[in-house]
Amino acid sequence: EKNPHTHTAMPKQINTTKTVKIPKGVKVEIKARNVRVTGPRGVLSRSFKHLSVQIEKRENTVSVSCWFGGRKDRACVRTVASHISNLCTGVTNGYLYKMRFVYAHFPVNVTLEKGGTVVEIRNFLGEKVTRSVPMLEGVTVTRSTVVKDEISLEGNDIDKVSQSAANIQQCCRVSKKDIRKFLDGIYISHRGKIELD
Repeated sequence: EKNPHTHTAMPKQINTTKTVKIPKGVKVEIKARNVRVTGPRGVLSRSFKHLSVQIEKRENTVSVSCWFGGRKDRACVRTVASHISNLCTGVTNGYLYKMRFVYAHFPVNVTLEKGGTVVEIRNFLGEKVTRSVPMLEGVTVTRSTVVKDEISLEGNDIDKVSQSAANIQQCCRVSKKDIRKFLDGIYISHRGKIELD
C-alpha cells in the first residue's frame, strides 16, 4: 500500500522556449551566446556566456531555449529573450527617460556640461557643493524647452540610460532629515522608447 505522506517530485520540463521577433531593418548575429544587433541607430552587443541557454536565429526570429532546466534555468530563458528584445528596440527607436526637479524652497540649478554628457547640480537644499554626474557611454542629456525643470536622457542601451538616470537620482538624496517632509530631489517622471514620427 502506498504511503500517503510521501510525494513524488514533479517531472522536469523537457524544453522551455521563447521567441523574439526581429524588427524590419535590424540584423542579428549570434556566435557562441554572444548576441550582436545592428540597426538604424547603431550597434549593440551582449554576452550570455554565463547562462546555459541555447540561442538560435531562424529567419526573422530569435529563439531562446533551455533543455531539462530547473526552475532557475527556465527563468533565465525569458530574461535572455527580454534582453534581446531590448537590444532590438534600442537600435531602432532608442530609449528616453525624463526627469523632473522637485524643490520646496531652494530652486535646484542644473547645468549640462561637455555636450550633454555631464550633469552638474547646484543649490540642492541650499548647499554650496556642486554635484557632478557623468553620463554612461552613449547617453546624452537635453534640457526640455516645453516643460519647466525637466531633463531628458536618451540612448540606445536601456541599461546605460536607466543607470545614468538612477545616478542622478541617487546623487540628490536627502540625508539626516525626514524624507517624508524634505521631498527635494530629481526624480524619473517618464520612461519608455523614443517615439518615431
